[in-house]
Amino acid sequence: MPSDASRRRPGFLMRRFLLPGTLAVALAWGTASELSAQDVGTASSGAVLQGLDKVTARISTFEAPFDVPVRFGSLVIQARACHKAPPTEPPESTAFIEIDETFETALPRDLFTGWMFASSPAVSALEHPVYDVWVVDCMKASNSASDNSG
Repeated sequence: MPSDASRRRPGFLMRRFLLPGTLAVALAWGTASELSAQDVGTASSGAVLQGLDKVTARISTFEAPFDVPVRFGSLVIQARACHKAPPTEPPESTAFIEIDETFETALPRDLFTGWMFASSPAVSALEHPVYDVWVVDCMKASNSASDNSG
């Protein structure tokens, strides 16, 4: 049992009661949001990306399945994860992308590794003099049972 002197200190109540309760609520909210995302069926099989070739001014839309290298010019792009917000939340797609540049005479050079956000591509962007790449959406996971029934 704490002494009367420790009870009169300003942070006693916060440390004793509020912080553990806040932590429990935060953990429960995080678990609930993860479950709701899984319940909605937001499973994906890759990321939908767009790339701009600044030399030709052409924009290309392409799909990057998970762990499959996709070429865009001299870039090799691999999507590792993609998450899409459920319909009850503001629209947002985020993807974990690895981008390397390959040259014929040298080893590949790492250009970018990290999360990209569809709603704000400038937050985490590839910086390259010739190419821009950004996330558009997540690919829908194919359901082999429904594909075979049609």
